[in-house]
Amino acid sequence: MSDLRGTRAPSPVLLGLDDGGWSPVNAGESGATVFHSADATRYAKCVPAAAAAELEAERDRAVWLSGQGVPGPRVLDWRSGDDGACLVTRAVSGIPADQVPAEDLWTAWEHIADAVRRLHEAPVSQCPFRRSLDTMVALAGDVVARDAVSPGFLPVDQQQTPAPELLDRLTRQVSRRREQEAADTVVCHGDLCLPNIILDPQTLEVSGFIDLGRLGLADRYADLALLLANARETWTDEEQARAADTALAARYGIALDHDRLRFYLHLDPLTWG
Repeated sequence: MSDLRGTRAPSPVLLGLDDGGWSPVNAGESGATVFHSADATRYAKCVPAAAAAELEAERDRAVWLSGQGVPGPRVLDWRSGDDGACLVTRAVSGIPADQVPAEDLWTAWEHIADAVRRLHEAPVSQCPFRRSLDTMVALAGDVVARDAVSPGFLPVDQQQTPAPELLDRLTRQVSRRREQEAADTVVCHGDLCLPNIILDPQTLEVSGFIDLGRLGLADRYADLALLLANARETWTDEEQARAADTALAARYGIALDHDRLRFYLHLDPLTWG
């Protein structure tokens, strides 16, 4: 990820979009700003020029995924110029899965497992995007070298450990994890946490996946590790969390490898910065 902190994204109007009553939703450290239209049917993600290539890659992933029968944002417009770039998508109707209580998340849990399985069953041979283990380890190396790891992203028991030491622990496992990836590559979301899973508030079925900038071919455990860990922030206690892990594994159809889960859970925080 580019280090664009302190660089401001342009507004949709500045980039030539209609004056749809755009209001900012959030601004991230990457320099991106997300806007929604006044009628809440569209989102516009705008970035400074230095991040235009990353946003263009996210656009291409959204277009590809929409052709695979997996629900997600539909691309409506794309603008790019000297001031930056802006991606406009149709809003995925519903509520992010991290905003529902544990009772509702439990009801939605089988729907989520089904939707993730469908995503992972998208044709590998037709997916032009990769986020291989080697790519992610290289990205982590860059983030660590820049001393840009956010301690708040790390598991609590790792927050006092120097980032180079955390990365070294992981690189010792890369050879074995690379073999596992080669045998079990699927189309992964790449940031499969609850805020990126939108639920229908009435049926609690999955309306779609959003934030597709990291979508690509990878070990399925890169997705499963984030999903299970992030859901623990909603479950009422560890007993329910373990039951949810078991339920998802059964519905998805997998016997969970907990060492592999931990590897990807520990790698992911080192890749953001």
